[in-house]
Amino acid sequence: MTTTAAAMRDEAVRLLGAAPGSVRVPFESGQRRWIEYRPSPRPGVSLHELGLDGRKAAHRLLATALRPHAFAQAMGVVAVEEVLDRKEGYSRNRHSDDYRVIVFGDPGPAGRWGWRFEGHHLSVTMTLDGDLVSPTPVFFGANPLATYYRGRPVLRPLGPEEDLGFEVLAELPESLLAQVVRKPQAPVDIYSGPRADVVPPPPGVAAAELPEPARERLDELVAVYLERLPADVAPVVDRDSLTFAWEGQTARGGRYYYRVQGPDLLIEYDNTTADGNHAHTVLRRPSSDFGGDILAEHRAADPH
Repeated sequence: MTTTAAAMRDEAVRLLGAAPGSVRVPFESGQRRWIEYRPSPRPGVSLHELGLDGRKAAHRLLATALRPHAFAQAMGVVAVEEVLDRKEGYSRNRHSDDYRVIVFGDPGPAGRWGWRFEGHHLSVTMTLDGDLVSPTPVFFGANPLATYYRGRPVLRPLGPEEDLGFEVLAELPESLLAQVVRKPQAPVDIYSGPRADVVPPPPGVAAAELPEPARERLDELVAVYLERLPADVAPVVDRDSLTFAWEGQTARGGRYYYRVQGPDLLIEYDNTTADGNHAHTVLRRPSSDFGGDILAEHRAADPH
């Protein structure tokens, strides 16, 4: 069976064969430790600069990092960019080809290399050392979070992340809810933000303190984020070590935020607008993002 690392190598080679030379930069480039989910300039070659073969190769590379349902979410995020452009009266020239791909180093079977697919509300970074894959950070956002027809959702890329957060809250008794909800107002963005070096905020209530129904919903919520990734590269998490915290409103339709934390794990979700229709989500490992874990192993094994 083909491993995720091997599939990434194959698709990266395909991309490099179909894309301009500027799609590849040195592995140690300062552009590698980067996450930018805002509508800002970013390194790499945009999809609109690629021909059909190049765009397809970029999508195929992205698909190696995501399970089918998560790839569908990512493509939903890209599609929503056109919806947002229409909503804004086409004033900012947003478009679904304004996503960039970049390869760091040479995708060989034994070396260190990496890649990133990124644009507004989407950032997926993979770092490899041989067959080891470091699979974070992974950011998905959506604006609008949902589009409805007569109360029925037509397009809602981050529905599971939203629904399960509220389902955890719904299973909490009032006494515990007061401990989980740390602040009456939500932050304006996720705390980790577009930074390479993440300092997580204080943890929330321990999973072990949650009643069983809430604990089950929390386990499902964590799975939504971890199972964005293929099974052979997804981080292994001690669910008993996790904590859960909430900030802002505890009902849909406004600004709210949650986070799940554990050893080298940070999951964040925020809904940033008064109408509750603009969300950011991220899966990060503060000590291991951008290959921090596998590169530390590499240096320890080969100090030269």
